Amino acid sequence: MPNLRRHFSPRIHPQVGVALVLGVVLAGDFCRAQTVAPVAGRTAAPIAVSGAAPKPIPAPPLTDAQQAVLHEPFVTFVSSLAANSGIKLVPIPAGTFAMGSPLDEKDRNQVEGPLTKVTLTRNFFLSATEVTQGQYEAVMGRNPSSFQAVGKDAPVENVSWDDAMAFCEKLATQEKTAGRLPDGYTFTLPTEAQWEFACRAGSTGPFAGDLDAMAWYLKNSGATTHPVARLQANAWGLYDMEGNVMEWCYDWYDTKYPGGAVSDPKGPATGFYRVCRGGRWNDAAAFCRSAARSGASQGRVDHVIGFRLALSCVTSARKAPVAASGER
Repeated sequence: MPNLRRHFSPRIHPQVGVALVLGVVLAGDFCRAQTVAPVAGRTAAPIAVSGAAPKPIPAPPLTDAQQAVLHEPFVTFVSSLAANSGIKLVPIPAGTFAMGSPLDEKDRNQVEGPLTKVTLTRNFFLSATEVTQGQYEAVMGRNPSSFQAVGKDAPVENVSWDDAMAFCEKLATQEKTAGRLPDGYTFTLPTEAQWEFACRAGSTGPFAGDLDAMAWYLKNSGATTHPVARLQANAWGLYDMEGNVMEWCYDWYDTKYPGGAVSDPKGPATGFYRVCRGGRWNDAAAFCRSAARSGASQGRVDHVIGFRLALSCVTSARKAPVAASGER
């Protein structure tokens, strides 16, 4: 009996206006309700990449608001973490933004609304890049990625939501044991609201900038992942937010936003699927938009899904509840 796992990617087809939910499917498959021509989750086998990889592109200088977040003990911690693990944290100041997409946005999906005014009341940090294969292996002792030929600077993939959280918890334990982790903070996955706020970096359009210059996707990826930080960062110094691999978020997936005005949302208390955000190397541009959403069961592994590290106030994090109906 093959290992079966129910999962879905919650897209809404624009013609029928209903959620397309695929039932029990093989765990090796990836399903999405498409608004453009379908792009299968396993369209290409991992390939070797020849030649020297380009060097990382320097990030823009921190904004004044970001500089205000970067005070002690965070200055010392950010520096030591980068030196010890290669993980660079970027300060994200508290703020307010419009989460989701307006009704007239091209390729908009119903699950991206209603447009909601979100206020994040606490500063937090995000890793400048997706966690790389080398960073993941250094902490967890293994590299599960399909695209290992791309190199240790490529994003780790083939990791479940559970794997990503285990990485966060192990790294937090290591840093706390060493006496470096700031009091009251821990590593976790970003909430969906934190992710979109950081991805937009003050922008309000479909993309945070020139997609071709900022994201590896169907048009330019060559059917593979790429080393992180080889394309332009967004205005806050975050790389690959809209391409390369999708990224797990902390939240359970909901089919709509609350609307109105909310503060520090964390999604529903339980559910079947975890949120995934950001475009992937085999996505059309429609799915690389800042507001585009997706999801999968939290035990799912796929070579299009990775994650990004968040450093958040402990009171902002909460223990993950058990998946509904025992699904993981």
